[in-house]
Amino acid sequence: MSPRPAPDLDLRRDQVIRAARDLAEAGGWAAVTMRRLAAELGVTQPVLYSAFASRQALIDAVALNGFDDLAAALETADASPMERMRAYLDFAAAHPRVYEAMFLLPSGLAFAVDHTPEPLQRAFRGIRDALPDADGTRAEVAWSTWHGLATLQASGRLRASAAQARLDLVHGMLTEQETH
Repeated sequence: MSPRPAPDLDLRRDQVIRAARDLAEAGGWAAVTMRRLAAELGVTQPVLYSAFASRQALIDAVALNGFDDLAAALETADASPMERMRAYLDFAAAHPRVYEAMFLLPSGLAFAVDHTPEPLQRAFRGIRDALPDADGTRAEVAWSTWHGLATLQASGRLRASAAQARLDLVHGMLTEQETH
């Protein structure tokens, strides 16, 4: 009897991430348990734990995957601040639970430090390329503003009828030249 081939851990990780994303988008993060994921994928929980040490590690992996997707969306958009802002807000609206994992759930991911993971750096570059300055402060303010809009829009706390007016106002504020 020949030994069973070793599972492709990267493929397994990708399958688990995709299943977790799908479960979260369908039922929120409370629906994403290792037991339920194992059942969805037809594997045992130890198989999941061979790919992710904990549920938090899985959520962080979903977040990193989301940052890759956000970076791709920003890179695909025209480099103008308005188009990058639209791409950011469209991503947040299309993937609310992934966005939640990226920014709202507890995370072990390191932001704004030397060892920030590449997907986060790449997504930030997508913003900074549209709003360049000497040290990235303008991009940080843009990111903060876009995140606020995305979060408030997702929770229904902003008037839908004023969406374009808000985009125009934010665009004007972020692209206005400093007048010191």
